[in-house]
Amino acid sequence: MITPVLPTYNRAPLSFAEGRGSWLTTTDGERFLDLGAGIAVNVLGHAAPELVEVLTAQANKLWHVSNLYTIPEQEKLARALVDATFADTVFFTNSGTEAAELAVKMARKYWYEKGGRSDIVAFEGAFHGRSSAAIAASGSEKMVKGFGPLLPGFRQVPFDDPASLDAITDTTAAVIIEPMQGEGGIRVASDAFLRALRAKCDATGALLIFDEVQCGMGRTGKLFAHEWAGVTPDIMMVAKGIGGGFPLGAVLATEAAAAGMVAGTHGSTYGGNPLGCAIGGKVMDVVNDPSFLAEVARKAALFRQGLEGLVASYPEVFEGVRGQGLLLGLKCKAQVADVVKAAYAQNLLTVPAADNVLRLLPALNIPDEDIAEAIARLDKAAASV
Repeated sequence: MITPVLPTYNRAPLSFAEGRGSWLTTTDGERFLDLGAGIAVNVLGHAAPELVEVLTAQANKLWHVSNLYTIPEQEKLARALVDATFADTVFFTNSGTEAAELAVKMARKYWYEKGGRSDIVAFEGAFHGRSSAAIAASGSEKMVKGFGPLLPGFRQVPFDDPASLDAITDTTAAVIIEPMQGEGGIRVASDAFLRALRAKCDATGALLIFDEVQCGMGRTGKLFAHEWAGVTPDIMMVAKGIGGGFPLGAVLATEAAAAGMVAGTHGSTYGGNPLGCAIGGKVMDVVNDPSFLAEVARKAALFRQGLEGLVASYPEVFEGVRGQGLLLGLKCKAQVADVVKAAYAQNLLTVPAADNVLRLLPALNIPDEDIAEAIARLDKAAASV
């Protein structure tokens, strides 16, 4: 039977009608505890009152005018991002995939203006989106099979491996990396590796691109994950959490890295519209607060402690805990698909990842009692596997 929606998703048999905080209610009235947060999107939970207030106020004033005009809400959010990061300039998109496209274009345009480098080094296990440039960067068979010929110029090397630095040479235009791989199995690049990577890029002139679409916006306990290593990129991709559930993304860059992106080199009809940027501005106000980020770190420690207990209690189901902050993973010995299904039976939503990992990325303001409830439900799920 042909369905009206293109069947590219392997969907669970669940439909939700309402959400509040860390809880979702199905169309049949069942309540589920959500440890997926729309895949790291709903950083303040479902129907966050402060976001509903801003959305309603802006919707009653102005939704969209296009980038033919100056947009005050966009200017304000860009200023907040610049003030909080390494960046000098920001371009707004609607998604992480669009951010990846611009990051690649920006790096190649930089070198076009300076002498023609185009090769980009990426990392095995990466996920940068599903556009032509993004799948070429990932290079995995699952992502690229049937979609050739691929955009040329990408080379994949082992993640978090010092030997990979040898692939970066005086002919490399850029290096693109997630400081923490989400889809790739909650794998964290060591601080030492990120520092060595920054140094190698500096030595060769290659631009360093960080993909913080999933690990950014407070998820690790700092505004952006790379802050833990004390290094900065030249270009950074942001999305997911920045809109708190509203489609919004951004590319942040230094003035030098963005120098080639002059008028007419890139654009977006919807990117950075008044409605999206008003919401994103409020997300920044809330998340980029030292007390909020300290709470993320505290909640993460509480959550991790509970997960370590589950690993100890169910060594035949779980192998260990991965991740940082509230981007956590349970490396499974049992099939992760079976654990996800067992969690569904306990009215608990989780997300699978590569390398047989169960991904846990709740709202950043998840209450302590919901963390305790999540651990209890995971315990019952593990017992049933």
